[in-house]
Amino acid sequence: MARRRPKPDRRRALELLAASRDGVAEAILLAHGITVEMMVELVRGGLASATPERVVAGKRAMQITRVRITDAGRRALAKAGRRISGFP
Repeated sequence: MARRRPKPDRRRALELLAASRDGVAEAILLAHGITVEMMVELVRGGLASATPERVVAGKRAMQITRVRITDAGRRALAKAGRRISGFP
């Protein structure tokens, strides 16, 4: 079964992830209008991965979730005709 092109919102989310080598914090994606449901869909579809990380801001330690694009996500963007800057 052939995969379809990413939907516009999904493509935009993948483009945001592709633009950052270190991935993007969940809060930043939310600020860009990417919903938690969309992030879950990307992770379950194998287009992105989500990793919990502990960070320190000032004297406060907190846990964030960093979302990164996978190779499958990059291939989906390439098939959609989008060049990902910084990646071959």
